[in-house]
Amino acid sequence: MVINSEKIALGIQTRLLRNFVSLVRSSNEEGMLKTTLQKTVDLAAEITGAEAGSLFLLDNDGVVTDCIMMQETPSREDNARLIGCVMNEGLAGWVVKHRQVGLIHDTQEDARWLDLPDQPYTVRSAVVTPILKGNSLFGILSLVHSQPGRFSEDTAALMRATADHIAIVLENAKLYDALNEAFHQLERAKETIETYSNALTVELEKGRHMQRTFLPEHLPDIPGWKIEACFHPAKQVSGDFYDVFPLGTDHLGIIIADVCDKGVSAALFMGIFRSLIHAYMEGAIERKGDSLAAPGMPGTPDPLATRAREALVFLNNYIHRHHGNEGIFATLFFGVLDIHDGRLDFINAGHEPLMVITGDDCLRELMPTGPAIGISPRTLYRLASVSLAQGETLIGFTDGITDACTSDGDRFCRSGIHAALQRCGGSGDNAMQAIIDGVFRHMASCDLADDIAMISIRRMPGKP
Repeated sequence: MVINSEKIALGIQTRLLRNFVSLVRSSNEEGMLKTTLQKTVDLAAEITGAEAGSLFLLDNDGVVTDCIMMQETPSREDNARLIGCVMNEGLAGWVVKHRQVGLIHDTQEDARWLDLPDQPYTVRSAVVTPILKGNSLFGILSLVHSQPGRFSEDTAALMRATADHIAIVLENAKLYDALNEAFHQLERAKETIETYSNALTVELEKGRHMQRTFLPEHLPDIPGWKIEACFHPAKQVSGDFYDVFPLGTDHLGIIIADVCDKGVSAALFMGIFRSLIHAYMEGAIERKGDSLAAPGMPGTPDPLATRAREALVFLNNYIHRHHGNEGIFATLFFGVLDIHDGRLDFINAGHEPLMVITGDDCLRELMPTGPAIGISPRTLYRLASVSLAQGETLIGFTDGITDACTSDGDRFCRSGIHAALQRCGGSGDNAMQAIIDGVFRHMASCDLADDIAMISIRRMPGKP
């Protein structure tokens, strides 16, 4: 009988992801990663008919960071010696060296098998699978049985096909634990992560709906300001994102961003971006008596804007350090708006220039002040400032607007935005709808090439 390894592997990934989502929802006290490791071993044993198994996760230096072991000793020191023995000798040591699945039909006839001292179980068959992340060894999964010949070449092929799917789930679990550890003192950030993690249950099965869960359900209602946003998803999920949220009582945080990747991973990374930014800014606001409470000197950035820049520096370094090898980056605009005087301090990290529609129907563009997030480490982002006078409107959008195409490949571009604004008389009050109408009129019956996200922040005329 021929085993359809890829089909089974996809089924395993689905079950592991569902387990992961269930754990997120239940806030498992034992730790997300530890429980996911155990569930991974249990599922691997189920599909292969193994009687027992172990799973080791390794860092870039080959050091075991987390594990589920078939045999544990009473002391931590003895456990460490046992792990070192397993990883350096025997079949697991062979797999570490050769980076390929190791299969033993009968341990009594294969010199690669290592019998451990005081081993409480009998092993006659074994299969050990390397879990790779790029070119790096991310983990080792071992499965055993007390009878010889219980694992075949089909079993080895199945584990090879399954390893990449296991790596994705374990990396997500490891990332979740890292986020919880980093921000456990910021209760609001933890609640935000849990909220978005709860939504993951449905969205992992409904792909493209996942993006909508990362968008704010309600926009702030501020006297003297009209705040609008829209989102039009394409067929595939992407990382387009916008947010407008209070920063204390006198400021608003304004974000519009786009992760470079497509699919569920892009939406997940944008959720991480949002959580990290919110956590950083909420931590700044909650501190009492520091410099954030005092206004800046004339001509200097608002202290909250300075903290916003620090948040993006932190985010950039985090993404580059932990996900640089995956090529993840995002363009992102982050502005801090003073709702009383209309001053907007901002950082444009490689994003499409936002537009300010002035009272005389002219346009100003808020150009990038630094590169995209995650491109290079130790990037310094420059703060810029603009004032929104009464009757002026800030328009921000993702490249789904400019990249919208006709069947002949004719892009909408920024020239299409200008033409749409001219058709509506340059009124900032109707600017967002005019641009959206222009995009869909330009595409005619064509589908969107990418998601569209837009925000409009208008300072109403005649209001304080």
